[in-house]
Amino acid sequence: MKKHADTIIFNAGTVLTLAGPDRPRKGLEMEELAPILDGAVAVHAGRILTVGPTAKILADYTAAEQIDAAGKLLMPGFVDPHTHLVFAGTRENEMARKIAGESYLDILKSGGGIHSTVAAVRQADEAELVRLGRNRLDQLAAHGTTTVEIKSGYGLSPAAEEKMLRVINRLALTHPLDIVPTFLGAHVFPRDMARRDYLDWLTGDALNMARPLARFVDVFCEEEAFTVTETREILQAARKAGFGLKAHVGQFHALGGAAVAAELGAVSVDHCDQLSDDELDRMRQFQTIAVLLPGASFFAGSKQFPDVNRLRTADIPVALATDFNPGSCPSFSMPMMISLACLHLKMSPAAAICAATSNAAWAIDMGTEIGTLQPGKKADMILLDIRNPEQLPYFFGTNLVCQVWKSGRKIFEQGQITTFG
Repeated sequence: MKKHADTIIFNAGTVLTLAGPDRPRKGLEMEELAPILDGAVAVHAGRILTVGPTAKILADYTAAEQIDAAGKLLMPGFVDPHTHLVFAGTRENEMARKIAGESYLDILKSGGGIHSTVAAVRQADEAELVRLGRNRLDQLAAHGTTTVEIKSGYGLSPAAEEKMLRVINRLALTHPLDIVPTFLGAHVFPRDMARRDYLDWLTGDALNMARPLARFVDVFCEEEAFTVTETREILQAARKAGFGLKAHVGQFHALGGAAVAAELGAVSVDHCDQLSDDELDRMRQFQTIAVLLPGASFFAGSKQFPDVNRLRTADIPVALATDFNPGSCPSFSMPMMISLACLHLKMSPAAAICAATSNAAWAIDMGTEIGTLQPGKKADMILLDIRNPEQLPYFFGTNLVCQVWKSGRKIFEQGQITTFG
């Protein structure tokens, strides 16, 4: 007698299961996508029931809903482990300044950049921020993202940071995507509060405020932002308060922030365009994931991208994220990040796909739940109109996503948002 499933997706030209070690992957492990040709997936109660060849799945299982994948590629949904998705206003006016040669830090020093977005976020009410956030989440989903991390950090005051975290949590309760909230009060220093006073708030009352609203605390360690000493102070306080840790490091300068974050147990350090040998040693020692954000370098017109070969040689796991934000990477597309990783970071298509799914899931401490198509994990899946994984980065800047399932529920199909709202 056949066993029952809720949904069977069959006749996929290839199913990329990414089955493998139950931990972040590094080196050659990232090249193995564990494909099944002419594959099928059976889903029950929002979870993967089994994966295998179409003939075997259809012989062993029955389901009320059976979907013919028509030879297309089926794979895990993308996991985006670094975004700044909640904001008001846009900064397209800064593009001309960048084209004229001004750097990110030049614009920030002049009162633009993050400070411009802070002013817009402080003026916006929660309802408007929720509306804008929902629209952006719909766009992410349409490009195949099924789980996303969202940071605060455009409030830079007690009231505005709490407002941002409330908005992120409202989105998590009302949108199909899984949302991981991160407190990034330590983005830059506000212009209307003394440096020491703000640090005291970040390491004290801010953590009490954020505890029910955020899973991680993040710090931007960079010139014009937070020093290595300040980064250590904030992350130590956050760890003591029970938060998971993340850090922006090495975007423009190798200051040592990655070493501090790794020593304190950060799950990831993000950007990593500039890292010292000591930072690499610490990351390898503590197996800290490097989350790479090639879209930020690309949009800035930079020739400096993370050195994946150094990371690979150092035996450090690598993940990819969009860094979706209004200033340095206004892109919804994880497929585009995969293309950039192949073209500019010289990652293979297989390694880039692993970095955007399995390793990205571990970068938000969700690797046991999502990121691969294995029995027991959430049925987060995307169907793409391609025939092999090499075609994903090849068709750059093109959305090839046909259907998206979140926990077994179809949320997107053929360019139409079908079940949001």
